[in-house]
Amino acid sequence: MKRLLSIELQKIWMNKASRVLTLTYFVLLSFIALIAAIKFDIGPFKFHLAEMGIFNFPFIWHFNTYVAAWLKFFLAIVIVSMMANEYSYGTLKQNLIDGLSKKEFILSKFLTVVLFAFGSTVFVFIMSLLLGLSFSSYTEFGIIFSDLDYLLAFFVKLTGFFSFCLFLGIFVKRSAFALGFLLVWSIIEAIIRGTLAFKIFPNSDTDEKITQFLPLESMSNLIVNPGPRLSVIKNIGTQMGIETEGNFSVDYSAVLIVLAWTFVFIYFSYKLLKNRDL
Repeated sequence: MKRLLSIELQKIWMNKASRVLTLTYFVLLSFIALIAAIKFDIGPFKFHLAEMGIFNFPFIWHFNTYVAAWLKFFLAIVIVSMMANEYSYGTLKQNLIDGLSKKEFILSKFLTVVLFAFGSTVFVFIMSLLLGLSFSSYTEFGIIFSDLDYLLAFFVKLTGFFSFCLFLGIFVKRSAFALGFLLVWSIIEAIIRGTLAFKIFPNSDTDEKITQFLPLESMSNLIVNPGPRLSVIKNIGTQMGIETEGNFSVDYSAVLIVLAWTFVFIYFSYKLLKNRDL
């Protein structure tokens, strides 16, 4: 496994575009810390994000994983390009000639996906811990390390999403078309959600029970919007008569659904590669 992973990492590092995108991704992740520096002081209006409690333990685990998940598209480009370049540069055929089996080839790609997801999770954990220790009003050990399941949800979310990107890279063979297909699929899911919610099952939660099994929707359900949990948002909602209470915990049924989709994506990636004439 170590040999397979080293081969993939070398390919990525030798490709300038992939190297730049990967480094950019982790640099942008670190920019979450700059949110603490955002201040507005205009007359009686004062606004300081760090003082709103976004870096309080354990809320910070929810907030940072939610924000960091939006940056996954940078690595998605790397994952799709990683597969597309295999066809463009002929390295796939060369690897197979050199004795690498198709199963080992897919395994090497999946290991890279897992490594990216794991590296991102560790990075977010360390950054969140440092920010929380610097700004949180609550520093008790039990509070600091509660709600860590958001990190698990973040890891599963990235693994599932990158596996989907890997499948598209193999299925379409061209990075631009694969990313375009990803966009089209997100639109298709939005249309399905809208049709179920407003046409077929209005005034019912049946649409949510169905759409939770869609791949991108299930990934989205892993970490819900943390905004309504903030006290300032709750106060505004109360004044406006808007209900802001809800269940913000990690839904483990969504975790299982995403893991199932991850298996499907990797399995069919292998099946496509196995049956394709290279």
